[in-house]
Amino acid sequence: MKISTFLKPFSFLPALALMYMIYTFSAQPGEASSMMSYKVSEGLVRTVNKVTMQGWDEWTIQSYAGQVNGIVRKGAHVTEYFLLAVAVSFPLYVYGVRGILLMLLAGGVCVGYAFADEYHQSLVLGRSSSTRDVAIDSIGVFFGVIFTRLIGWSGRMAITGPAYERRQNRREKELNEREEELERREEALRRRESRQAERPSRQREYRQTERTSDHTRVYGPVSDVDDRTRVFRTQRQQQQYEEQQRRASFERRRVQSQDLQDDNTSDQLSEDMPLSGLFGRRQDP
Repeated sequence: MKISTFLKPFSFLPALALMYMIYTFSAQPGEASSMMSYKVSEGLVRTVNKVTMQGWDEWTIQSYAGQVNGIVRKGAHVTEYFLLAVAVSFPLYVYGVRGILLMLLAGGVCVGYAFADEYHQSLVLGRSSSTRDVAIDSIGVFFGVIFTRLIGWSGRMAITGPAYERRQNRREKELNEREEELERREEALRRRESRQAERPSRQREYRQTERTSDHTRVYGPVSDVDDRTRVFRTQRQQQQYEEQQRRASFERRRVQSQDLQDDNTSDQLSEDMPLSGLFGRRQDP
C-alpha cells in the first residue's frame, strides 16, 4: 500500500481539531465568553493605539474596546468557520471531490455543525442560540470553500500544469500523425482507383495479323508484347487455325498413304545388287 493512501485519512484531523475548539468555546458560560472577547477587543485597540501613536488614555481605550467587541465576536464566528471550511474541504479535495460537489459536501458539513453549535450554546448557562449567528457562520464557510478551491486549482496548475500541457501536446501530435496517415491512405487509394480505371477492360482487343512463318501462339493485349515475329490471334481465330492445321495434317497423311499404295517399286530389288535376278520379284510381261 502506498504511503499517500495510508496518510489520506489523517487529513481529517485538522477539521476534527477545529470542531473541538469551537465546541470548547461554545461550552463556556456567557460571562466567561464575553470577558474573553472583550480582552481580545481591548488588545486589538491597544495595538492600534501603539502602531498609530494616537496617545489614547485608558478610558478611551476601554470605550473603543466596548464598541468593537460585537464586531470582534462576529468576526470570530466568521474566522472559525472559514478555517473549519478549509479544514473540511481539504481532505475532500484530497479524495478527489471537485466542483459543486465539494461546495455541497463541505458547506453542508460546516453549516450543519453551525446549527449544532448554536443548539449547544442554548444549553449553556448565559448563552443563547441565534439564526443570525448561523448566517454569519455560513459566510465564513462560503469563503473557506472558495478559498480551498482556488488554492487547489492553482496548486494543481502549478504542479501538474506543465505535465498536462505535455500530454495535450502529445495527444495533438498523435492526432496530427493519424490525420496525415489517413490522408496518405486516401491518396494511395485514389491512385489505385485511377490506375484501375486506366487499365483496359477484361474483354481486351487483340491484334489481328496475317499468318507468318513463325506460328507461335501468343495470347495477350497489344501493349503486353511488341514482337512482329509472333502471330496475335483471338481465341476463336486460334481454334480455327488449329482446326485447319489438323485437317491439313490429316490430308497430308492421307496423300502420303495413297502414294505408298500406288508405288509398286518399293518391294523390288535393284538390278545392280548381286543375285538380284534370283531373288527379285518376277514382273508380268
